[in-house]
Amino acid sequence: METVEQLRGKIRTGDWTQPTTGQASGYTQANLVILPKKYAYDFLLFCIRNPKTCPLIEVTDTGSPVPKKSAPTADLRTDLPKYRIYRNGELIEEVTDVTEYWQDDLVSFLIGCSFTFEKPLLENGIPIRYIEEGRNVSMYKTNIPCESAGVFQGPMVVSMRPMKPKDAIRAVQITSRFPSVHGAPVHIGDPAQIGITDMNKPDFGDPVTIEDGEVPVFWGCGVTPQATVMASKPEFVITHAPGHMFITDIKEEEHAVI
Repeated sequence: METVEQLRGKIRTGDWTQPTTGQASGYTQANLVILPKKYAYDFLLFCIRNPKTCPLIEVTDTGSPVPKKSAPTADLRTDLPKYRIYRNGELIEEVTDVTEYWQDDLVSFLIGCSFTFEKPLLENGIPIRYIEEGRNVSMYKTNIPCESAGVFQGPMVVSMRPMKPKDAIRAVQITSRFPSVHGAPVHIGDPAQIGITDMNKPDFGDPVTIEDGEVPVFWGCGVTPQATVMASKPEFVITHAPGHMFITDIKEEEHAVI
């Protein structure tokens, strides 16, 4: 079985550029936001005020691409399959390596990802449709405003997994044990109540099949910072591309609460 370091090595050399769902089973995956130090306090406060969408795993030292706590042998400039570069709120490029964009004043934030609690869902017999269909998870902007902090404000983004009602109830119980990777759902049922008008057109990721008798179940999503960047327009930000996460050395069970 491939180790976490071996998988990160494949990502670093460009041999893996796909979404990371289902990879490195048992290990915590993380969203990434990198921005200049002058924005770091405001963004830290934004995360603290919005823990359902932005649960912090680690914040790096200024100028360091090494997450010393969660993966001390890793390099955040190279070890994600795909990154997004934003300038003044506009997405300008997707790349597989951000070394050329690196600056000495950059601070990196690793934010919990709902991929982390999917193994417990599967182990409890709850199917995950986008994995079955070989797609990226569906993610939607909502009409739920995040609590603003300094320059940062914007809408909550949610990830969606369709389930039978009995599975949705069990999923609430299971994911409530993982508050540091989004925890319990923020909404179940009618997407229009949270401002989603077309389930076949997610704002990020891919659409998936919702079968008869299933309900959409929505979790806070770590792509929220990207919607926030687009709304707030800081001059320069690097993020992961949706679904292309950073894989840490932290075991999933370390995030579970009794």
